Amino acid sequence: MSGVRSIAPGVIRIPTGIANSYIVGTRRSWTLVDCGSAGYFRKIRDVADDRYGPEARPQAIVLTHGHFDHVGSAAELADYWDVPIYAHRLELPFVRGEQYPPPDPTVGGFMAQMIRFMPTKSYDLGSRVRELRVGQEPPGMLGWQTYETPGHTAGHVSFYRPEDGALIAGDAFTTIDQDNPVGLISRKPQIRRPPAYYTTDWNSAHKSVRRLASLDPQIIGAGHGEPMSGPEAAWQLRQLAENWEMYAPDYGRYVREPARSDEQGLTHVPPPVADHVPIIAGAAALGALATIMGAMARRKKAA
Repeated sequence: MSGVRSIAPGVIRIPTGIANSYIVGTRRSWTLVDCGSAGYFRKIRDVADDRYGPEARPQAIVLTHGHFDHVGSAAELADYWDVPIYAHRLELPFVRGEQYPPPDPTVGGFMAQMIRFMPTKSYDLGSRVRELRVGQEPPGMLGWQTYETPGHTAGHVSFYRPEDGALIAGDAFTTIDQDNPVGLISRKPQIRRPPAYYTTDWNSAHKSVRRLASLDPQIIGAGHGEPMSGPEAAWQLRQLAENWEMYAPDYGRYVREPARSDEQGLTHVPPPVADHVPIIAGAAALGALATIMGAMARRKKAA
C-alpha cells in the first residue's frame, strides 16, 4: 500500500489521509497508535492483516490525543478487534463527546485558512476508553515510555523507545510544513511547529518540544508528515526548540492566553480575536487546497 513502511524495528507507519497511524510491536504483541480520520478502518485493518495475519489483534489502541484526524476510525477498529482504547486522563472528556476548544483560523499559515472550510467533530468512544497510565509502559508497547507533551491539546502524549531513540510524537510537532502549500505538495520532510490551527497552549507546546528534543531521538514518526531519521532529524528538532520564537505565531486566539481544561472538560476558553483575513483570501486558499489534493491523488495513483 502506498506510503506504508517500516520506520524502525517493530514500527510501521500507515498514512491515513492528512495524518499518520502507527503499528508498534510484533506478531506476538502489538498496539495501534492513533487511527486517522473516519473511513480508514479498512486500510488499517488490511495492513495489520498483511503483517500479522487475519486472526491477529492488537493489545490495545493508544491515542496521542483525540482530534478527529487521529480517532475517526477508532471505534470501528476497537469493535472489530474487541480491544480497549487508551487516552490520557485530560483527553478522556474529549473522546467521550466533549467539544475541544474551537480551532483558530487567525493564527496564520495555509492550513489555518483551510480549517475555515473543514468540519470539525468530536467522537464519543464511550465505554471503550480507558485511562492511559503515564508512569507505566503503554499497553502492548514493550520497551516504550510515555511522555506527557501538552500544548497541542491538554492531554497530548508522545511515545519514546530508549533502545534505539524511536519517537512517535503525535502532534507535538510535525514533519511537514503545513503553513506553506508548496510544503504540502512536495511533502519534504522537515521539523515544524505543531498544527497551529488546533494548538491551544503555545507555552506548553514549547516546553513539550524542548522535552522531546532533549531525548535526542534518532527516528521520528509524527502525526503529520513523512518519518525522519538520523542526526539531521534530531538537529532540526533542537532548532525548533531553541528558536521557538521564529516558528510560534505572533497573533491568534490562544497566543497570549491558553485554553484550560481538567478531567471534566473545558474550564476556560479565551475570547476570539479579530480576524484580519478577508473571506476572499480564504476562498483562494480553498482553491489551492483543491490543487494540492489533486496532486496527492495523482501521486497515490502513480504509486
